[in-house]
Amino acid sequence: MLKLLFKHSMMKLYLLYVYFLRRAKLFRYIIGQHDTSPEWKERGIGDVKILKNRAKHSYRLVMRREKTLKVCANHFLTKDMELKPNCGSDRAWVWNVSADYADEEPRKETLAIRFANAENAKKFKEVFDKCKEKVGNPANDVESEKLANELESLKVNDDSEKPNEQGDEPKESSGEGTSTETNAEEPQEKVEETEKEPDTVTESKSETSDNPPEKTDDSPPSDQ
Repeated sequence: MLKLLFKHSMMKLYLLYVYFLRRAKLFRYIIGQHDTSPEWKERGIGDVKILKNRAKHSYRLVMRREKTLKVCANHFLTKDMELKPNCGSDRAWVWNVSADYADEEPRKETLAIRFANAENAKKFKEVFDKCKEKVGNPANDVESEKLANELESLKVNDDSEKPNEQGDEPKESSGEGTSTETNAEEPQEKVEETEKEPDTVTESKSETSDNPPEKTDDSPPSDQ
């Protein structure tokens, strides 16, 4: 049982790959109701990650608050997502999400993120745009094959623990001057090893195809 749990934990470890990791501040655009005007509200400060599921070729953006570790952003990258620069800032981006799973229920969001410097913001956009174009495209078959081999090496081989059921013992070769007889009627048995594909983790939630909310003329908060 412990070996099985260890195998599943290692499978999850190998399936995820971190493409991006930087500290940033996240904002969410709140649409006003009744007399309340729409505004930007701070969602949290912490490390934002772009993760790749190497088995499904999907990419996901995840961000947690640095103190409480509560998820403040959790959504898949799609090809229709576009990072737009914040007005007058070279270290902030704005984008629309059709289904963000940071809360209990998926919801449409307009998010803005701000980094400490322009270099981190530029790197975020490069990785973001590169990953969204690779969604659902298993271009790297070599990487997938390598992953399968690594998972296969973790498989518990029960056959090696079974005793030898054959009662025949190998014949010893005779000394010099004598010849060994081979039985042509009994060919040697070949043991075929079959590789099992690792179980993949299915997604518990699916993305919605709703269109992102309409933008207003309001802009995210200016740099501090």
